[in-house]
Amino acid sequence: MIKKNKFGTSPVFFTAISTILGAIMFLRFGFAVGSVGFLGAVLIILIGHMVTIPTAMALAEIATNQKVEGGGEYFIISRSFGINIGSAIGIALYFSQAISVAFYIIAFGEAFEAIKPWVETEWGYIIYDNRLFSVPALLLLIWLMVKRGANLGVKALYMVVTLLGISLILFFCGTTGYSETFDPSTLFKNVSPEKGFFYVFAIIFPAFTGMTAGVGLSGDLKDPKRSIPLGTLTATIVGMIIYFFIAYKLASSASSADLIENQLIMAEIAIWGPIIPIGLAAATISSALGSFMVAPRTLQAIGGDKVFPNKFLNFWVAKGTKNSNEPRNATIVTSIIALLFVLMGDVNAVAEIITMFFMVTYGSLCLISFFQHFAADPSYRPSFKSKWYLSFLGAIMCVYLMFKINTPYALTAVFLMVLLYVYISSQSDNHKGMANIFQGVIQQLSRRLQVFLQKSEKASAEEDWRPSVVCLAYDSFERFDTLELMKWISHSYGFGMYVHLEHAYLSSTTKISADEKLERLIHYVAINKSNVFVETLVSPSTTSAIAFIIQLPGISGQPNNMVLFEFKKGETAWLSDVLDNYNLIKTAGHDVCILASSDKGFGFRKEIHIWIKKEDYENANLMILLSYIILGHADWKHGQIKIFAAFREENIAKEQENLIQLCSSGRLPISPNNINVIPLEENKSKNHLINKYSEDADLTLIGFHEGHVKSEEHKVFEGYENIGNILFVNTLKPKFIK
Repeated sequence: MIKKNKFGTSPVFFTAISTILGAIMFLRFGFAVGSVGFLGAVLIILIGHMVTIPTAMALAEIATNQKVEGGGEYFIISRSFGINIGSAIGIALYFSQAISVAFYIIAFGEAFEAIKPWVETEWGYIIYDNRLFSVPALLLLIWLMVKRGANLGVKALYMVVTLLGISLILFFCGTTGYSETFDPSTLFKNVSPEKGFFYVFAIIFPAFTGMTAGVGLSGDLKDPKRSIPLGTLTATIVGMIIYFFIAYKLASSASSADLIENQLIMAEIAIWGPIIPIGLAAATISSALGSFMVAPRTLQAIGGDKVFPNKFLNFWVAKGTKNSNEPRNATIVTSIIALLFVLMGDVNAVAEIITMFFMVTYGSLCLISFFQHFAADPSYRPSFKSKWYLSFLGAIMCVYLMFKINTPYALTAVFLMVLLYVYISSQSDNHKGMANIFQGVIQQLSRRLQVFLQKSEKASAEEDWRPSVVCLAYDSFERFDTLELMKWISHSYGFGMYVHLEHAYLSSTTKISADEKLERLIHYVAINKSNVFVETLVSPSTTSAIAFIIQLPGISGQPNNMVLFEFKKGETAWLSDVLDNYNLIKTAGHDVCILASSDKGFGFRKEIHIWIKKEDYENANLMILLSYIILGHADWKHGQIKIFAAFREENIAKEQENLIQLCSSGRLPISPNNINVIPLEENKSKNHLINKYSEDADLTLIGFHEGHVKSEEHKVFEGYENIGNILFVNTLKPKFIK
């Protein structure tokens, strides 16, 4: 049978307000006012609501954009950040909610402090342990929740909230001898607490964290998009206003010493004192009820998402009753956890950890809202919209207060969250992580940076040069040398775009084929830890493909300045196609590199040889810079650069000095011992020298220029059979090594 959602806005409001105006208000708020004074108490309220109001607004925003199902805060976070992160936060949130039940029940036992003297006088029995009250109260609460569920819980909630309201009214109507002689000017006196302001804040802050308690009822609401924002925001604002009035009433009705020493000082101020313990009992029971209704629903939703590694456990905790989907099994688990902590009797240390996890939850909600404002997702259209700066403030305040309240506990909370995330991710193979929400943020950030860089004043291309390479490749899946070279160039200093060419006319069939090959390329660069951007292009001719890629905008925000091609030694078809379009390539003004791949590949990646010839001396700086950039990758961490130049015998000393000066002034990692000026041999070609000296090189760089291409065509790139991979370089714009 399909579950009928039956609750309106009032359960959300009453669950939240009864948790906000709970045990801490009755038992500890007087201590806070006495310790820090009225102004300090106001500051505590304001700082606390710098977290809770942005969180409530973020929650209202997110809830009005999507269908909020069972699980409340967990559902919202997991559907925004992804199941892996959401479930890590959700499990921590669940334990916080479950232990909160115990916390409120223990506080309920404190309400009976007032009747202990009467019991001793009338019955002669001294009550030492408040568990005499708290354990039976919890067992009764468990029985009610298991047998009757949230429906009875909401009815009881109305009753206890009524008692809570009456107790507050009688408190505000009360007077004391101190209030009759009270000097209002003392309200503005600065009071320094003995243990510091944030010690007091840490005690009081959990009072403000109840504003999201009603969100856990999301699966039982008729209209969550209306009830969650309205109920949560109203409870937050009403609670804040009431706390301001309580702070004034306490400061004007009792001395600082009485406020600090008397835990039930509100009973001394109220017009009828016994109403305060009654109100305390009502507040703690209502808070426990609220947590008891919310925690099982969080666990039920986590089980429904199959987060736990055991299938039966997921099914068991997710199972609800037939008619109303009440989380009875999850309630049993929550009852056991609560009972264990009640039997311990003291959860003060645990309470701070609870606060940490609540802060993580609130910070996550604020971050979701903040990121969504920048992601500009068209599907994100909430009917209620917060402000990005409020959400950002809430997130920052959560992190700041976590570490300000208790740094070891904050680190513990973060560590446990990371452990949960790592464990859940290791068990999950089909759930997305943060990509859902961060992808849009990154896209918007990238777009804005691109526009900014385009508008900004350009630095001198010659003096502040860095490679921005676009590569057009045909045999992408036969040889990976080009992708490797692009990876090294794009590692730290440069940027690379690799375009695989599909020689065909564009059609639905060829587009599908191109997309499949793109997925293969993306997979390759991912496992190869490459920063290269990959793409595919369907084109019937090499000319149109080259015309396309030389006009592509750079992915880094700066224009592309280099084009790279590759061919296999001994195969000249693709090389001829490229050279036939050399005039077209030159129109873009890009530097041109052509990689001649061999069966040796890049060898052991130990030596890069640069050959500098007099007729293309202008290529020297570009070849040296490229070699230095390649050497910066970890694949070449034990590599070295060697420079070779061939000149007439009489010019050797001068040319060697010039090369040494060039490298030293440019702070390049090239030892003078690795600069070799070789005398030209009569009747021996330069190709012969290169084959002789660079036979064992792992990469050889050789310059060429347009004149060579026009006169000799592809023969320029032939005649180097003895050596491995060769990168032929032609610079169209001068480069300076500074």
